[in-house]
Amino acid sequence: MGVNLQKGQKVSLKKADGHALTRICVGLGWDPAVQEKKGGGFLGSLFGGGSTQDVDCDASVFVCRGGHLTSVEDIVYFGNLTHASGAIRHTGDNLTGDGEGDDEQILVDLANVPDMYDKLIFVVNIYDAVKRKQDFGMIANAFIRICDDSGEFCRYSLTDSYAGMTALIFGEIYRYNGEWKFNAIGQGTKDGGLRELAKKFQ
Repeated sequence: MGVNLQKGQKVSLKKADGHALTRICVGLGWDPAVQEKKGGGFLGSLFGGGSTQDVDCDASVFVCRGGHLTSVEDIVYFGNLTHASGAIRHTGDNLTGDGEGDDEQILVDLANVPDMYDKLIFVVNIYDAVKRKQDFGMIANAFIRICDDSGEFCRYSLTDSYAGMTALIFGEIYRYNGEWKFNAIGQGTKDGGLRELAKKFQ
């Protein structure tokens, strides 16, 4: 059983025996929130049923140098699944968020992330949020977790209200004194897309 983190909490990516995690899976998940049907006066089905459009959330990672995103090539997302270093790989897009477990996963080989990179920022934005008039008030049970081949190491469940927000900064993995740590962030933004969100870290 992994460690459950609170917002703002940091944890070293080391096991109890002192060995650092190397090959990890960063899993991000969310569910469509249950909404009241228009004119029905009762709770309806999840998104995808009735007249409510699916909310397409996209997970991405900004691979930063000196804490900043310096190149569009350092954004790993559904349109650029593998970082040039080969150490960071997105497993692909999930269009609805339905089902249990991770909705999207990013695989990171921490031991082989080039020294020039010191921070990996994990974000999720709603595709075409402004056009579709969607926000994270329509999403529930959002989380980020870190696993390796021995199981779940840590998990951060986002519990704040994110109504009106179109993007979320879930957390970051960063180098500190020669070791990797994870910071649970859980910050919402009103950026309309990945490009606007990326500007925050340049």
